[in-house]
Amino acid sequence: MKEKFKKIIRFITNPRLLLCIALAWLITNGWSYILFAIGTAAKIHWMTAVSGAYIAFLWLPVSPEKIVTFAIALGLLRLLFPNDQKTLAVLRQLYQKAKATPAPRKSKSTTVLSKKWSKNAN
Repeated sequence: MKEKFKKIIRFITNPRLLLCIALAWLITNGWSYILFAIGTAAKIHWMTAVSGAYIAFLWLPVSPEKIVTFAIALGLLRLLFPNDQKTLAVLRQLYQKAKATPAPRKSKSTTVLSKKWSKNAN
């Protein structure tokens, strides 16, 4: 368990990956915080409104921002550091492990109930 934890920490604290995560965060979120600060300081109302609305969206539970940020970070990692085979190998290994894991199946009771409900609905 300790080895697995160390491997995860080493992977996440990789300076190249951290740089790509920071750049991806600036692309997805950072611009809105910067715009909000500038708009507030300079009293530019449209800037504060646009950035504030986007920030409010980011804080919603349904916002896919973290997934998009990490996807952009992985793309940047492949683009900026194509020779970083160690990090890319860990990503490939994680992908293969996720791909090999079977998807959860619906239980029979759920399927029977949904069929029963669809018959009653008609």
